Amino acid sequence: MKFHLTSILTALVFAVSTIHAGTPITDDLKLGGFAIGPQAYTFNRFTAFEAIEKAEQAGAKCIEFFPGQKLSKEHPDKKLIHGMSDEDFAALQAKLKQHGVKAVNYGVVGGKDAAEWKQIFEFAKKLDLYGITTEDVKNIDIIEALVKEFDIKVGYHEHGKRMKKGADGQMALDESYQVWDPNFIVKLTKDRDPRIGACADTGHWATSGLIPLDCLKILKGRIISVHLKDRPEIGKHLPDTVYGTGVSDVPAMLAELKAQGFNGNISIEYENKWEDNVGDVKLNVEFVKAWGEKNK
Repeated sequence: MKFHLTSILTALVFAVSTIHAGTPITDDLKLGGFAIGPQAYTFNRFTAFEAIEKAEQAGAKCIEFFPGQKLSKEHPDKKLIHGMSDEDFAALQAKLKQHGVKAVNYGVVGGKDAAEWKQIFEFAKKLDLYGITTEDVKNIDIIEALVKEFDIKVGYHEHGKRMKKGADGQMALDESYQVWDPNFIVKLTKDRDPRIGACADTGHWATSGLIPLDCLKILKGRIISVHLKDRPEIGKHLPDTVYGTGVSDVPAMLAELKAQGFNGNISIEYENKWEDNVGDVKLNVEFVKAWGEKNK
């Protein structure tokens, strides 16, 4: 009986850990201790196939896709989207394999209803993704059910806070958009499945006048993925700059993520030099790699 009880308890522990395992980020994708690679939106002037090529050129091993990017120069009428054909999906997989790049995330994406959200998760599962990035607050019940069904993580992304003209003609905070605030994300996800949390966008936090490092601390335990950016100033919507040359304190943010045991993907969504930014993306990859080597 004692052995039988022990076996049951062991099985239960294993089951719980399996339920919340998610699609793992494997060590072979990591540089400096982090799975860092571009958000394909960095290369939105190009096709998804070109974004994969540029990820390899930047020295990255992973990439986060976004919906709606043209698939290839050969097929400008086709797009990378969760409803893409099996033929186009196979071509995408072949392109990733050719360049040694792994797709790990997809977003920012939203579904109009339960059917489209299931399609998004089926696409993510088929692509063997770690996570999905969204801002879809209204469908969180649908999302949570699918997280449990598919065992794929979801991070709530935030753009900068929005302002609108009030009845008095003065500009005021648009209360209908709250995901810019990490405290809102904490409340939103508090009683939800632990695989639901934040896609921490440090650049948009800076735009909103928030200190990115403070925001990471607020979200401790709920950071699914990161859009890591450095900015030249806090409180203004300015172009991104290479890690270590701005005021966002990237080394401190990396240290905080490491201390939290973060094991998600870090995306370089570099919103600058749109036509020729591979060199800067490469510098960002090398910055994280060097930081990791120094802080083993």
